[in-house]
Amino acid sequence: MSDKNSFEEQRRRKAANFHLMIQDNYDDEGSDTVESEPAELNSYSGQDVKAQIERESRHALKKKMRAEKKELKAKNKKNRRIFRLMWIASVLLVGAMTAVFIITGMNDLLAVNRTSADKVKIQIPKDPTLDQIGDILKENGIIEQPYYFKLFAKITKSEGDFTQGTYELSKNMDYQAIITNLEGSSSRTDTVEVTIIEGLNVVEIADKLQSEGALADVDKFLELCNSNKFDSDFDFLADIKNGSDRYYKLEGYLYPDKYQFYLNDKPESIIYKFLNNYEVKISEKQDWSGYDKLRSVKKMMEDSDCEYSLDEIMNIASIIQAEAANVKDMYYVSSILHNRLTADSSMGVSNLGLDSTTFYPYRSKDKIPQSAGSDYKSRYDTYEKAGLPEGPICNPGMEAIKAAILPYDTDYYFFCHDSDGNAYYATTIYEHEQNLASIEE
Repeated sequence: MSDKNSFEEQRRRKAANFHLMIQDNYDDEGSDTVESEPAELNSYSGQDVKAQIERESRHALKKKMRAEKKELKAKNKKNRRIFRLMWIASVLLVGAMTAVFIITGMNDLLAVNRTSADKVKIQIPKDPTLDQIGDILKENGIIEQPYYFKLFAKITKSEGDFTQGTYELSKNMDYQAIITNLEGSSSRTDTVEVTIIEGLNVVEIADKLQSEGALADVDKFLELCNSNKFDSDFDFLADIKNGSDRYYKLEGYLYPDKYQFYLNDKPESIIYKFLNNYEVKISEKQDWSGYDKLRSVKKMMEDSDCEYSLDEIMNIASIIQAEAANVKDMYYVSSILHNRLTADSSMGVSNLGLDSTTFYPYRSKDKIPQSAGSDYKSRYDTYEKAGLPEGPICNPGMEAIKAAILPYDTDYYFFCHDSDGNAYYATTIYEHEQNLASIEE
């Protein structure tokens, strides 16, 4: 019994002294050559084994993350170098392209490479766009860079100033010269000559201009002829006091003459030509019958103590132009108009009673449009109103203007003409009725 107990006691001592030694031969970097502290694990402790495994897993994960971070850092560094090189290359490329664009554009703008002085005719359409202008210039060899031309036109605010027409340009013109020629119409070749005869009224002049191809917008022309648009440029228009009472304010001032207009010209440009010409004509020195010294219209009015204003003289001249058969007759008709305008009521001629004023602004009754109505009455009708009409009834020439200023000195108050243009004058209504009767026979 004692031997058995002794054996059991010996076995317990051996079990108590038994230890499991585990050598950890791996460091944090995964090397199996570095020795570490031995980890003691009681053969009966499962929790210690689990903790050891978790520590080893964390070490392995940290190692992997450090490796990936190091690899990503190296990759990013390499990508940054590539991006930097690409960025530098892009900047250089864009800079080179920009430099080429600027140099090419500036050369074209200044016509550096366009040395040929050859003339080229181009056709600009109605209401052209800037794109159309650039393309037309490019197609005809006048410019090389349409885009740069359009950019220049926009910067100089010239894109809305181009008009329809045929222009002759040189291939060696710079951009500014091209734009100046296209805007100013100085190089246009599509001109038409129009002769405006004495005695036409505003409506008839508009129709004439349209039929000759000089005017496309008749309505705009007539609108401007009844506006104050030109008053600031011409004193003789600014002096008109009753412009709002007239059918056309510019009636009487569209001086009859031979003109050069552009095809489908702007109404404003056409009217300026008329008014400029009128101003020149009344400022030029004229030869006056009975006077040995040349004088302008205004000077003659002063020297002859004319009692009428220039606008009233143009009114009288327009009636003379419409009523007289020839130049000599103009001075007799003028005498009769002056006599009637200053006659006292006992003469029975307070009204001028002129057929030419009855249907104005229409030439005759058959010219009155249906829209005006069958009972149309003109405000200018001198059978109905006393004195001069509200304004001129047509556009007179210089001889009629002279006759209005210096009428013959007569005692006539009536006149009439036969079908051959022969004139008959009378002092009394009785004589006038006899003249009318002889004409009708």
